[in-house]
Amino acid sequence: MPYDKRRELPDSVRDNLPKHAQEIYQAAFNSAWDEYKDPDDRQGDDSREEVAHKIAWAAVKQQYYKNDAGKWVAS
Repeated sequence: MPYDKRRELPDSVRDNLPKHAQEIYQAAFNSAWDEYKDPDDRQGDDSREEVAHKIAWAAVKQQYYKNDAGKWVAS
């Protein structure tokens, strides 16, 4: 289920990531959702949704990190 709007993102994303990081997450999730629709394109037994979430978090972590205070900040 791709996300049309940021407000549709999971609470764990909306409540913790800055706006720009949420936009990265949304774009990466939606792209992965389309790219990995065929189970043969996925490794292991992860569902399409699980793969898309993993890819989205990886995309966020390329530009953001969690600081010592537990807040996500730009790298």
